[in-house]
This record gives sequence, C-alpha cells and structure tokens, in this order.
Amino acid sequence: MARYQVMPRHDEYTDDSIFDGRIRCLQHSSGYRFSLDAVLLANFISIRPAEKILDLGCGNGIVALILAYRWPSCQLTGLEIQPELVKLARENVAQNNWQERIKILQGDLRQIDKSITAGQFDWVVSNPPYRKAGTGRMNIAPEQMVARHETMADVASVVRAAVWALKTRGRAAFIYPAVRGATVLYELKKQGLEPKKMQTVYSYPGSSATLLLIETVKGGGEELSILPPFYIYRTPGGEYSPEMAAYYRP
Repeated sequence: MARYQVMPRHDEYTDDSIFDGRIRCLQHSSGYRFSLDAVLLANFISIRPAEKILDLGCGNGIVALILAYRWPSCQLTGLEIQPELVKLARENVAQNNWQERIKILQGDLRQIDKSITAGQFDWVVSNPPYRKAGTGRMNIAPEQMVARHETMADVASVVRAAVWALKTRGRAAFIYPAVRGATVLYELKKQGLEPKKMQTVYSYPGSSATLLLIETVKGGGEELSILPPFYIYRTPGGEYSPEMAAYYRP
C-alpha cells in the first residue's frame, strides 16, 4: 500500500498527496520531509469543536493540514524557526485553501513569548527534534539536522513553550522515541504537564517499542491511561497494520 502519492514538481520540490489527494503537501526533494511520525501524532488526539491548536516546530505544515482535514471547525497556528520551511508551510496552507483556518508564524519556540500570547490555546502538538545534539548519525542537510537533532530546541524548551501557550487545563500531545521516555515524562511532570494518556508504538508485533505518543493536561491531576500497543506494520517489511492503514484513509 502506498504511503502517499508523489507527483514531481521540479528539482527542488515534490508535490505529494494523502487521503486520496484531499491533502496536497509540497516537500523539499532534499532536506526535511515528513514521516509517519507526523501522521501518528495528528491521528492520536481528539478535539472539541472550534478549539485552537498550536503546532510547535510545524515544519512544512503537515500535522496542521491533517488536523484541519480531520477536524473541520478547529483553528490552527504553526510555529517554525526555519524560513524556508515557513515559506513552504504557507504554500501548503494556500494550495489546500485553508488560509482562514491555519496561520503559519516564523519564530523560535525557545523565545515563544515573542510570537505567541500566553494561555491562548486549547491544544499544543509537537513532533520535536528527537536526538541530542552530537549523538547518533547527524543529518548533513541543515533542515534535517534542525528537525531531527536538538541543535535549536531540546525536550525542556519544547515543554516550556507548550506550557506558555496553553490555557489552564489545556492539552498537549507529543511523539518521542521510546528510549527517551523517562526523560520526557520527567520533564513533563516537572513543568506542570501531567501525562494523561500514553500509547507505545511498535514497528510490528514482536519488535521492540520505537515511539511513545503522550497526551498531557496543563495543571491536571495524576491519572495515566496506557492504551493498547500500536503496530505500524503487520510483519517486518510487510503491509501496514489495519490501524495504520486507517490513518491514511479519507
């Protein structure tokens, strides 16, 4: 099963689509490109009508695009530090005709007070940089390096920005590698985002956990629900699981 359709644009971009063409997303041919992490995150949360959502480190805007499609009444803001990705995200918003529902801002989440008024959002979502700077295989392309490694935003700064942006009792959702779960949970509780729902993501049955999806509440009480495991594939190198395939259906 194809993950998404790819239509060549020119040497710098591809024009991709998901949900049978209902969402189009320009991406740089080399540099940052969205992965299934964004699809997992965007499908993890449930939103009430007309809620306001902030995507921290929105990249090319894919999470906001999926949320706008899935939840027709929500209002979205994306914050991104890299100018070329900001430009691309704005193009993606325009080509999907969601200018009235999605706003893309250029800014540094470490200085979120310069871009976002405190306490105005019902939801914050983030697919943040995963790896510590200087660890693992560093991506050569600058866009990929900033998106994947904590060169410009670490766990603490992402959580701090979410706390700033959220209303009291507002919710935030994150996706992180399972191996960093202890660090993430510690930082969330330390800064006042109480974990409420968590799901472990596996490549396939019998594999080790790869990702954690975590939903939190600002100022919430202590009560954590562990959801059933989520499998991306049926077998190693095989088809998507029924649950993952459903995430790509219109």
